Amino acid sequence: MGKGKLVKWELMKSFSNVIEKDNQFKGNWAKSFFKNENPIVVELACGKGDYAIGMAKLFPEKNFIGIDIKGNRLFTGANTAKSEGLYNVGFLRTQIDHLEDYFEKGEISEIWITFPDPFPRKGDIKKRLTSKKFIEIYRKILFPKTTVNLKTDSQLLYEFTKETIESERLTTIKDFPDVYKMGKNEELFGIQTYYEKMHILDNRTIHFISFEV
Repeated sequence: MGKGKLVKWELMKSFSNVIEKDNQFKGNWAKSFFKNENPIVVELACGKGDYAIGMAKLFPEKNFIGIDIKGNRLFTGANTAKSEGLYNVGFLRTQIDHLEDYFEKGEISEIWITFPDPFPRKGDIKKRLTSKKFIEIYRKILFPKTTVNLKTDSQLLYEFTKETIESERLTTIKDFPDVYKMGKNEELFGIQTYYEKMHILDNRTIHFISFEV
């Protein structure tokens, strides 16, 4: 690990808005971590937490948690939230398939998945964050009839998600095959992640689909 990353890791240990593999708030995130009773929205594979931070600014009446395993990326988001005085956003460093270790049933009100690894190889299908494996995990922490939102530049992951929705008999809420051609990004709060900006410059199509779990 490079010297810069080591410095960030040490600094992040002092950040009160970052939880690392600690389930002390399970079932009590709103009251104990955020000190309120507002609903909680999570951003999975959040990277630098662009969506979590963007939504925290737009919706002060909600709490947001960015979740990722890569601490170097989380540092950027946590530091931004800290410097901007955003107290309704926090970050959790853990593997996404361990979510039920950190949240109780019904504790999460909505999920955002923004530009995750599409895992294109057939052997990695179970690693896709909209696979049946993860849908079952989400059901264990969400309210019934809760929304899962996917924003991606991967045609493969977009089509795979549609297949999962059909096979799992889920209800599609919104389906935008080309967010920018359809003029729909403002409907998605106008937020652009770090990777989304790069994909747009590369003329990639941005897909969005949301569904009830």
